[in-house]
Amino acid sequence: MLTVANALKQASKAAEAHSETPALDAQTLLAGIMGRPRAWLLSHPEARLTPRQHHRLNRACTMLAQSIPLPYVLGRWEFYGREFALSPAVLIPRPETETLVERALAWLRAHPNRRRTADIGTGSGIIAITLAAEIPNLTCTATDISKAALGIAALNASAHGVADRIRLIHADLLEGVSETFDLIAANLPYIPTERLASLEVARREPRIALDGGADGLALIRRLLMQAQSRLRPGGVIMLEIDDSHAHSASEAARSFFPNAAVQVYNDLTSRPRVLVVQNNAKE
Repeated sequence: MLTVANALKQASKAAEAHSETPALDAQTLLAGIMGRPRAWLLSHPEARLTPRQHHRLNRACTMLAQSIPLPYVLGRWEFYGREFALSPAVLIPRPETETLVERALAWLRAHPNRRRTADIGTGSGIIAITLAAEIPNLTCTATDISKAALGIAALNASAHGVADRIRLIHADLLEGVSETFDLIAANLPYIPTERLASLEVARREPRIALDGGADGLALIRRLLMQAQSRLRPGGVIMLEIDDSHAHSASEAARSFFPNAAVQVYNDLTSRPRVLVVQNNAKE
């Protein structure tokens, strides 16, 4: 039978052509297959895989060698301390989106009577589900243009016990959605089309979730336009943006919400990442 030490070597070799951290990827993969912490693997190199675990490892290594990202190989990934099911129909959760979630949670906690929210382009549902899990009386309308993505979001909402407070809608942004919201959050596609050709992520993750049009702001502008009639007085819009869009995204927000307070916040790497549009209109 295959030992842990040899399994890690096999997985690391499979990952090395397409990963900057093949050893870490190998540990994460084998930990998932064996149901053990990474620390346990490193302290038990002589432990042996079962035939079923060996079979799963071989299949996973074949996928890694084909440049399939590790989260898709595992079928799950962590975000904000929770594990979410994934498929190639949705983006892989990234740490910068946690900055958006942190801002949204802080605003919601400071406004306890504001509990009607929307997550536009929900993908796997990480934003909507995290907000609902952290704020027990919150309700969220989550939209996506991809039915496959909504299927993944539904699985995750059920897994985290918030399906009764999240309404999943197949829609192009807010089209066909008539209700109004206290908070509208979104991680929309924001990479300029021309730049996608040179990015590895565009070959490995769904292009529909990445392509932001000619300047990267096409969907953001459309959502801001739609939000004019969907955002409640005193409500807020929070959007993840490309770090090169701080000025242009802010200008777009001011054009649709001229009386709003517009700010851009940095992520943990000090890059401008979250656009916040506070609607100052009165009831």
